[in-house]
Amino acid sequence: MIGRRRPLRIGLSARIHHPEAGAHGIRTKTLQVLEQSVTQWVTTRNLLVLMVPSVVQDGALMRSNIRLRDYAEYLDGLILQGGADVSPRAYGEEPLRPEWNGDPVRDAYELELLHEFIEAGKPVLGICRGMQLINVALGGSLFQDLATQKAGVVAHESPDYDHNNHPIAFSEVGQFSRWFSGVQGGRVISIHHQGIHRLGRDIMVEARAEDDVIEAIRWSGRGFVVGVQWHPEFHHVHNDDLLDCAPLLEAFLAAAR
Repeated sequence: MIGRRRPLRIGLSARIHHPEAGAHGIRTKTLQVLEQSVTQWVTTRNLLVLMVPSVVQDGALMRSNIRLRDYAEYLDGLILQGGADVSPRAYGEEPLRPEWNGDPVRDAYELELLHEFIEAGKPVLGICRGMQLINVALGGSLFQDLATQKAGVVAHESPDYDHNNHPIAFSEVGQFSRWFSGVQGGRVISIHHQGIHRLGRDIMVEARAEDDVIEAIRWSGRGFVVGVQWHPEFHHVHNDDLLDCAPLLEAFLAAAR
């Protein structure tokens, strides 16, 4: 149709499931997947969501001439979705426990992807792990485990999974206060045991939990690079007591346009 605006093309980083020892069938393969809730949250607007794949280290496929840089040039924005821990080795530490080793393969893929989008001047929104990865990419570090490394923390994860929530408060002079039209914060769904420790270069804190854990960040450099520790994609399917995160999505898409 003449004059019709092209839908935005938003890239979503892949979750990577590695082959499982002793498994059968598809679980013996490397799987790259999208989490349904985050995809549905983004596609409530008039846009296309495309997963950005990676050829992982143990993959049988050879790399083609298509690079992650080509995705950054083609797409209008990037969402880094949640998932496995960021490996402590990505910020110069050794895992304190084997189960905190994270996924170095995914780290390498997403760090490259993030840098290409920043270099291209395209907006990036990080969710949970995605926020942590942004901080690490810009030279920051993480608490490997909030419960054992930071005193007085509230429950940032529980067996309730996507029903676990707690309040957060926006920084008074931050962008979030402006995007959310003066709202001071709200209750958010929390599913994480890592958290930001040392801030990366030019990272501004946009929100904190009542225990002072950092819940949202923004890069003050060129372009839109924002991360939230909570899961906005779960809010719209739960009750009205949770923070309405539509303003965050609109700010990201406005930057993509």
